[in-house]
Order: sequence, then structure tokens, then C-alpha cells
Amino acid sequence: MPMIDLYAPRGTFADTHDVAVRAADIVKNVEQVPDIPMFRDNTAAFVHELEATAMSDAAGAGDHARVQVLTNAGALDRDKQLAVVSELTALVVDASAGRIPAERVWVLLTEAVPGGWGLFGHAHTNDEIVEAARAEIGRLQSGR
Repeated sequence: MPMIDLYAPRGTFADTHDVAVRAADIVKNVEQVPDIPMFRDNTAAFVHELEATAMSDAAGAGDHARVQVLTNAGALDRDKQLAVVSELTALVVDASAGRIPAERVWVLLTEAVPGGWGLFGHAHTNDEIVEAARAEIGRLQSGR
């Protein structure tokens, strides 16, 4: 259940909610997790709009975006890392109508250590996340 934080200058995106929905959907789909409420309802993106003066590169330009994706450890193998970076970059370029070029989109992939992933009031290990997903799938299949 990744958390995605996207930082961009205020006004970069016409519809920040749409960007958040699309970012969460991209990561959920790339991870290839089961399409169950546990993952749909807890893969979330947050769009942070910053004042134009709150960001700059060394040359003084502020037309950048930063996307940080936090997943549980091992959720993204190399192919998934490449896909999520490519797709999130394309999202930012598209949603900004090209105002943020691909070469100015930074995507950071971060893994939470086992036990460093809190959900439902519990710090989960990867095995516990898998077990919770299996239990939910079982409940859904049995109609409970």
C-alpha cells in the first residue's frame, strides 16, 4: 500500500485530485497487487503545491517536480522500478501540460523496513501484509 507524495509549484496542475488518483493507480497497477479494498483504499497519493519561491535548482529554475514513493520492502523489483519511474514522470509531464519537462521530474523510490509500515494501527512486516491480503481475499470469496 504505497504512499506517494508529489511536490510541484502551485498551479502546475489543473486538477490536483485527478493527479493524485492517477499517481496512486499507477503505483498500484505497477506493483500488480490484487484488486481488493485493502490495496485500493490504502494506496494513496498526496499532491503538495509549493510556492514558486520554495524550490530551485542550482541555476535558479523552479520548474521541477519531486515524486516520492514509499513502499514496503521488496515491493518493486527492477522492472517495476523502471515502470513506476517512467509512468509517474509521464503523468507529471502530461498533467502539467508540459510545463514540467521529463528531465526535471525527480522520482524517489523508498522502501519501509519490515515493521516500518503502519496500517490499521499496526506496524506490519511484509509477511503480515501478505497475510492480511490473503485473509481479505478469503473473506471476499466467501461473501463475508
